[in-house]
Amino acid sequence: MVPPNTSLLKYDNPILVSRNTEKKATKVSGATVTGNGSPAGPVPSPPKTSKLPPVEAQKNQQTEEILNSILPPKEWQDNGQLWTQQVSSTPATRLDVVNLQEQLDQKLQQRQARETGICPVRRELYSQSFDELIRQVTINCAERGLLLLRVRDEIRMTIAAYQTLYESSVAFGMRKALQAEQGKADMENKISELESEKRDSERQVNELKAKCEAIEKREAERRMVEEKRHTEEIQFLKRTNQQLKAQLEGIIAPTRK
Repeated sequence: MVPPNTSLLKYDNPILVSRNTEKKATKVSGATVTGNGSPAGPVPSPPKTSKLPPVEAQKNQQTEEILNSILPPKEWQDNGQLWTQQVSSTPATRLDVVNLQEQLDQKLQQRQARETGICPVRRELYSQSFDELIRQVTINCAERGLLLLRVRDEIRMTIAAYQTLYESSVAFGMRKALQAEQGKADMENKISELESEKRDSERQVNELKAKCEAIEKREAERRMVEEKRHTEEIQFLKRTNQQLKAQLEGIIAPTRK
């Protein structure tokens, strides 16, 4: 069974290229027919009875070649049969453009494409619409179509470059995030070690403060004892001095008389 065309790009009817069977196949009016006369694929529209002038026929052939080079035909296999489908070379009308716009809006809504931001679905549909516009323009003017092809390829290259840059930046960010996580763990370990050292230092400071307070208290008590002893000695010496002075005056006083 030939798969339906789900692309916005307009294609001709599929053509059977080859088949794996012993029955001989013949092509009648562009459609492949089996030995019993039944068609093996969709039958395209019959050719026109009027022959085209040589110049116009050559122009149409060149247009088809340019279309096939810009928009390559699709190929697929179905039950051992090779099918091909080329883009349509039928000139587009204003109604085709209006239908293309309606189909684009309909597919954007059906496939739930996002209106803003990065959306692969919206990008795919707009790319198909742009290819269809290139096809329509190429049929009327091949040079204009080739110029649009350059524009399309440049846009795709730019998007691919931005995508590569985005992927590189994401990978770089992931590496930096992993390095930051690893550095965070190292810093947490270092902080734990420093906090442990801080607690040890505070404990040593408290012990030294306690020792200093004990020493100061002991020295204050010793100083008080020494001052008390010195005071007592001074008082004792003063009393002794007064006693000796009184004795000396008592000895000297009779001699004066």
